[in-house]
Amino acid sequence: MSAVSESTVPSSKTSLLGWLAALWGVAGFSFILMQSILRLTPYALALQEQTLALWHWPILISWVAFMGVTEGYRGFQKAFSPRFAARAAWLRHSPGLVRGLLAPFFCMGFFGATRKRKIVAWALTSGIIVLIVIVRSLPQPWRGIIDAGVVVGLSWGLLSVWWFAIKALILNQPTADPELGALAESHAPLAA
Repeated sequence: MSAVSESTVPSSKTSLLGWLAALWGVAGFSFILMQSILRLTPYALALQEQTLALWHWPILISWVAFMGVTEGYRGFQKAFSPRFAARAAWLRHSPGLVRGLLAPFFCMGFFGATRKRKIVAWALTSGIIVLIVIVRSLPQPWRGIIDAGVVVGLSWGLLSVWWFAIKALILNQPTADPELGALAESHAPLAA
């Protein structure tokens, strides 16, 4: 986790609008993840109705473990969730109208971020959309196997987003550099 620079630490002044924007950021993104989890879970559970060959089981177990580690732990817990929470905490102190209305997307890094963060956010989202289209066309048990791993990764991710949001918004503990880019420079007077 990179150090939090002084230019990205907002002032201690918090408004109701700031709190609403930060909470909307967390709630909106949570809704997106929960909707994905709820849509994919039936396909994963449909594996119970399938007669899996003996060789399907090691693939299922390996895939679920792989997705838990790569998507849940490394992707969300170690990278995305701390930064997401840091951006929500920054938003709490500097909401603005557009950032407040689009808080889930601001916290995800689609705008108001460093160039690298925006590229990563857009590229990752585009890649996920392409994978969704491909996986939808797979027959069972392959779709269920893939979706089981994705559900584990997304569930871990959702829990880690909530954990880091609590740390950043309620316990006021820095979680990561929010990677604000030019936005941090334009709000430098807010630094404590």
